[in-house]
Amino acid sequence: MIADTSDGSAALERVESLTEALEALEDGPAKETAEELVGAIVGLYGEGLARIMTALAGSPQGLEIRDALLADGVVASLLLVHDLYPVPLETRVLDALDSVRPYMESHGGNVEFDRIEEGVAHLRLVGHCNGCPASLSTLELAIKDAIEERAPDLLGVEVEGLAEPRGGRGVPSAPTWLPVGAAGEVGEGTLRTVPVGGVDLLVANVAGTVLAYRSECPCCGGGLGDASLEGEILTCARCGHGFALTQAGRAVGSDDVHLAPVPLLRRSKGLELSAALAR
Repeated sequence: MIADTSDGSAALERVESLTEALEALEDGPAKETAEELVGAIVGLYGEGLARIMTALAGSPQGLEIRDALLADGVVASLLLVHDLYPVPLETRVLDALDSVRPYMESHGGNVEFDRIEEGVAHLRLVGHCNGCPASLSTLELAIKDAIEERAPDLLGVEVEGLAEPRGGRGVPSAPTWLPVGAAGEVGEGTLRTVPVGGVDLLVANVAGTVLAYRSECPCCGGGLGDASLEGEILTCARCGHGFALTQAGRAVGSDDVHLAPVPLLRRSKGLELSAALAR
């Protein structure tokens, strides 16, 4: 038997297309019958899924199978549609925040959970991330992406301590992610540049923590591929300015000048960095 490795996107697109076609029909007995049929089928599937989940929860082996099914995006989506996902929404949001916390902490900041109110998660950026111009990128390219992956049923995210980006630069709403492994081996105390979409990223390993920045010195505009790294301090080879990598790339002696951090996500398949950069 050949395993189905499809992500279900084609089937989902087909369902969405047929739903739009049904909604476009003129009101009348045919449309009412079709809508009633769809509702009955969805209800039947929901009842069947509920019985399956109940049966799986009855034994350790069943729970193991259930967890494997939850890792499948299509199955997880079906369970969410029928309010059958076994992990509470708040727990999934907290798990998502835990996945990006190493990135936040590596830059001297953190993200705190406040509450979920009317389907909206209320968060707070603290530390160096609070008020930092890179905070908006951090939210859009790391926190929001992680939450959407684990809690797609969340209605929204509100964050305190969020700064507007300098110069009104926009932030991509659909980030792509590059496995850190694609950057090659980055040993402790070393750094290297990785070209992504015509832009060079700087990947550094500070005391075992992998950090990523745009390879561009904010003081002279030069690349940082030949910069030196001593402890947490990265020094530009051209202008000699130093930047503390574990403090959101802030310039030594200045709180107003800093490198542009690139978000990292710790996923089940490994560490990934954002390939979508705010221009």
